[in-house]
Amino acid sequence: MASLRRLRHGGLVLDQALVLWFPGPASYTGEDSAELHLHGGPAVVAAVADALVALGARPAEPGEFTRRAFLHGKLDLTAAEGVADLIEAETEAQRRQALRQLEGGLEGRYQGWAGRLARLLARQETFIEFEDEDLPEGLDAAVAGDAATLRDELAAEIAGAARAEALREGLRIAILGAPNAGKSSLLNALAGREAAIVSPQAGTTRDVVEARAVIAGVPVVLADTAGLRETADAIEAEGVRRARAQGQSAELVLAVFAADAAPDAETLALLEAGALAVVNKADLAAPALAGIAVSARTGAGLPVLRAALEAAVRARAGLSDVAGLTRPRHRAALADTIAALDTLPHAGLPELRAEALRAAMRALGRLTGAVGVEAILDLVFSEFCIGK
Repeated sequence: MASLRRLRHGGLVLDQALVLWFPGPASYTGEDSAELHLHGGPAVVAAVADALVALGARPAEPGEFTRRAFLHGKLDLTAAEGVADLIEAETEAQRRQALRQLEGGLEGRYQGWAGRLARLLARQETFIEFEDEDLPEGLDAAVAGDAATLRDELAAEIAGAARAEALREGLRIAILGAPNAGKSSLLNALAGREAAIVSPQAGTTRDVVEARAVIAGVPVVLADTAGLRETADAIEAEGVRRARAQGQSAELVLAVFAADAAPDAETLALLEAGALAVVNKADLAAPALAGIAVSARTGAGLPVLRAALEAAVRARAGLSDVAGLTRPRHRAALADTIAALDTLPHAGLPELRAEALRAAMRALGRLTGAVGVEAILDLVFSEFCIGK
């Protein structure tokens, strides 16, 4: 119910506000809730907040409303995380991914995995409890086979989890190459601003210079680095060490060569490791190396490079309509589930196999914060014609 009301406290009118009343459980938290839609001036908000505290209310803790929604069964843990991701979304792709998770996309996938585990455990428990009854042949072996299939599916899910995490957290793109290859000029051209100092003097860049950008709807950090070479200068040597570290940690590496210089061995090695070859200064000489020819100074070839970057970013980020694992916590829950299922073939007794399946269910339950024990009992007594 919504109504327009004057808010008064201590004999003073604080604001004329829209007051909404949400009787539980039809509210965000599942509890009786009220919202005050105020005029947005800081003085109005502060006066109303002070009045509420004086009347016995307290400010909410970080995430408290969403925590209450979880405790009252309005959201699962993955949906709650989707709320946080939606608030922090910087790009359209991040918004879509967070909304899929908030609307239960990941919970739905979990329910599918959990349902299959529950049926496996129900069959195993049935084999134990009703061994003398008329049970389907090969029930024990079928459980092991189906568990192995599920285990492989979860392993494939973990293998692809890095893409969804990359979309949520953003990608790092390291720009590496020899001194004077034009890395800083390339960073400025891609970022659209003068983020790095450009100089014809070799060794100008000695630390990592970062610039944020959005490529294919994915937030990225472009990192300009010191030129790769052996040097006796202690400060430059530290910059080279940091450059190499950037190359190892980045999701994508641009190996930048100068068209008017012979390719150096260390930058060529980057290509063997899967880096994207960029031949800069193509306005000065014909490229002697295969790669994307650009001129950061004139802008020639930059549209081709941007298109290649978009394709590479899409391949590394979770740009799909399927909700994926977006956090290390999700991967850890699935990894523990797989570890429990891996013990199944080595469990000699049916009771030990059942315990392995229970451990897998507990681990998987951490994904959403719930383990459906009652569902297992229902399956035990509904799927099999026992006790007729």
